Amino acid sequence: MSEQQKVYVIHENAEWLPPLRAAFEKLETPYEEWLLDQTTCDLRTAPPQGVFYSRMSASNYTRGHAHSNYSTDIILRWLEAHGRRVINGSSVLQLELSKATQQILLDQSGFTTPRTVVAVGRDKCVDAAIELAITPFILKPAQGGKGLGVTLYDSMDALSEAVEADALPATVDDVWLVQEKIETNDDFITRMEFVGSKLLYALRIYSGGSFELCPADVCETDLQSFCPANSNMRDIDTNKNAPRFEVQHDHDEVLARRLEGFLAHHSIEIAGVEFIRRPDGTPVIYDINTNTNYNSAAEMAAGTGVGGMGRIAEFLSAELDASLQQPPAQAMA
Repeated sequence: MSEQQKVYVIHENAEWLPPLRAAFEKLETPYEEWLLDQTTCDLRTAPPQGVFYSRMSASNYTRGHAHSNYSTDIILRWLEAHGRRVINGSSVLQLELSKATQQILLDQSGFTTPRTVVAVGRDKCVDAAIELAITPFILKPAQGGKGLGVTLYDSMDALSEAVEADALPATVDDVWLVQEKIETNDDFITRMEFVGSKLLYALRIYSGGSFELCPADVCETDLQSFCPANSNMRDIDTNKNAPRFEVQHDHDEVLARRLEGFLAHHSIEIAGVEFIRRPDGTPVIYDINTNTNYNSAAEMAAGTGVGGMGRIAEFLSAELDASLQQPPAQAMA
């Protein structure tokens, strides 16, 4: 008897998985989790049949899982070489791990992005800021996550002092983006969520002055630092009943369709895309998160039904059903 085919979830942080587990169990979808940090992979063997979904996060190194960059890339390429169905595969992993690569592809496709200079090595951050020639400006790791390590500088001197004092945050590769601070008249940023490269919904995030914008229930943190937009964000600390996350019922259909085409072209099947609008209404896209999470309170308030993780489970279950109708993928010659 052949082994039962499953959905395999590749990840490095079990704290984000309970909603997805619950959705699989409700659908009675067979699944297995592959926790990838330090691992082994016998390249002479063939992987199991099934559907493989990568939820690898760029913030992995903040949890002591920097090895997962390399282990996941190897495993995904091994799966792809054997013709397995992979959602958010090796090319998407590279986008998750590099905001610079994201911006290159967005620029190439005609989207508006922040003016940016890349610095490789923290000693080059000041040179990059001088080249950008805009103040205030934002410094962020090229491999980031949840807004960690993102800092606003009001002057070149402030950055120089931070570099000289070795006060920049730790990064996994010492690659940085120096970006313009985006001015806006809004008091929120927008995150469009996509499943199967199709829009699920748009989410307004009221950052209250924080870069830590992860909507996952377990990621709610005390707000600090600064927002990627200007400083007129509503004061969450003095309005504790105000929700940080709200599903937006009126969204930009034209932008959503453009982003759907972009994601499909680059084989990005599950993602959240974040942007801010300039005062003239232009959306400025600054992040693609291919390890997207959802906020259950916002989904419940909006009546979205099964919610984001439920939709992902449905999508993966449908892909598993489709794979069962196909002849088994053959191992590479």
